[in-house]
Amino acid sequence: MLKTSNLSAYVRAANQVVSNNLKPLAPAAVITKKDVIQPPPNVLTNYTRGLNQPNSNITVVSGPAVSTQVRFAHTDIQVPDFSPYRRTEVNQPNIKSSESEDARRNVTYLIAGAGVLGGAYSAKTIVSKFIASMSATADVLALAKIEIKLSDIPEGKSVTFKWRGKPLFIRHRTAEEIAAERAVQVSALRDPQHDNDRVQRPEFLVVLGVCTHLGCVPIANAGDFGGYYCPCHGSHYDASGRIRKGPAPLNLEVPDHVYPDDSTLIVG
Repeated sequence: MLKTSNLSAYVRAANQVVSNNLKPLAPAAVITKKDVIQPPPNVLTNYTRGLNQPNSNITVVSGPAVSTQVRFAHTDIQVPDFSPYRRTEVNQPNIKSSESEDARRNVTYLIAGAGVLGGAYSAKTIVSKFIASMSATADVLALAKIEIKLSDIPEGKSVTFKWRGKPLFIRHRTAEEIAAERAVQVSALRDPQHDNDRVQRPEFLVVLGVCTHLGCVPIANAGDFGGYYCPCHGSHYDASGRIRKGPAPLNLEVPDHVYPDDSTLIVG
């Protein structure tokens, strides 16, 4: 009879000796004491030592000349005292926190309201400065208005100025031109507008020299009505800057202007 420990080695040796036409014959295995698998040594660890001696203080070495103590309970650790950080209303263990809930909420609301107010003021300041940064610079604002001496414009002539990157027509009209434009029937105009509504002083007409059709620059003192003529598409304006003939849909634009005195005109 073979021992149970040698049974597996015997079966392996028999399979190698008996030929089954699938594997060539191999010499029989020699069973020695070295083939017997020895059980692993009983290695003691901190865990196994603790199981064997649960009530003892075990000291193990975890580093060069350094010792640590295996702890099995933490009852000797003191809990920190947070009393200095707690509110007075809830610092006493015999007082319910619900009794001071309203007072504590008021303080919380006061702090939150102050934070919201400060945030809103900061946001308003930031937005105001951001919008101010996008406003026109000083040199652009200086060109926003133009001052013109009316004595430089002779009667019956139209002078062109540059204002905000656009041509500005200022016409010194004669008495005949004023009478002719006032006599025009408003109902017969494409863009009905009386001459008195387009001028502040009858002798001076102030309009932008931009055709209302496609933005071309008309020619002064030209056209079928003696006012302005746009040669690009054939729009005719009268001496009041009103469209009388051609594809333009509207009259020439009248910018904001004032007369601070009899000899000065300010546009803008």
